[in-house]
Amino acid sequence: MSKIVVAIDFSDCSINAFLHSLSIAQTVKSDLILVWVQKEAAHADKFNDIGKDPSKDVKKAFQELIDKYQPELPSNTITFKIRTGKIYHEVPAEAKESKAYMVVCGTHGASGFEKFWIGSNANRIVSASACPVITIRGGINIKRPLKKIVLSIDSTQETRQKCSFTAMMAKPHDAEVFILKLYSTKAKAIRQNVDLFASQVERFFLKEGVRFNTIAEETENVPETIINYGKKIDANLLSIMTEQESSTSTLWLGPYAQQIVNQSPIPVLSVHSKDVYTGLGF
Repeated sequence: MSKIVVAIDFSDCSINAFLHSLSIAQTVKSDLILVWVQKEAAHADKFNDIGKDPSKDVKKAFQELIDKYQPELPSNTITFKIRTGKIYHEVPAEAKESKAYMVVCGTHGASGFEKFWIGSNANRIVSASACPVITIRGGINIKRPLKKIVLSIDSTQETRQKCSFTAMMAKPHDAEVFILKLYSTKAKAIRQNVDLFASQVERFFLKEGVRFNTIAEETENVPETIINYGKKIDANLLSIMTEQESSTSTLWLGPYAQQIVNQSPIPVLSVHSKDVYTGLGF
């Protein structure tokens, strides 16, 4: 692990997301790249008047963040980038160019350089990013250690692919992964697939030395069940695939993933079906 890209609009929500990424970087020894995207047509906001280039104020705000928090990441660096364009294009582009392994962004920005700049684009950032993305709502206690991760397993072939990156997150934090088997039908063949996939994930975690616990839930509402279980055990992270019903990648999330990203009070790790990491064998 080497670089994490963090989307910043200087709202309280995005600063909280930055602090969450800082706590991760401290454990996994990663560099942080903070990204602010200027719209091609400038608008009046907290930092600039119409027609004024805000980059000077943005650089000052970034430097203040770096001066304050760089001492907390002594073995790695915190840098910033200013890009121009659309947020959901530029943040994923920066992640790709810098070869970052993860993006972190807030889901509800309500003030700062561009009102709702991140919040209104979080789903698009997740969809357009080639690497996994953690989305974080405001109010998350960043001082809590990452100790409990919920990894949901359904009957789709892609559902298992998120376990590799989840293990990469769990191991350095010594976190326990709660494998949540989701039964959304009484059909025996589909339920057997869920059991099979969960057992394969269990074997992978055993091999990787990741602590885990397996639970089964009947569900008529997948997003609600995942979120409620996460709240029940006081989880720090929900690990999901970006397309729960389809492996087709578009600019919009699948319906389940979109609901979870939008509604979860718990940080959400979203992994694309094409994001395959260490040798899973499936």
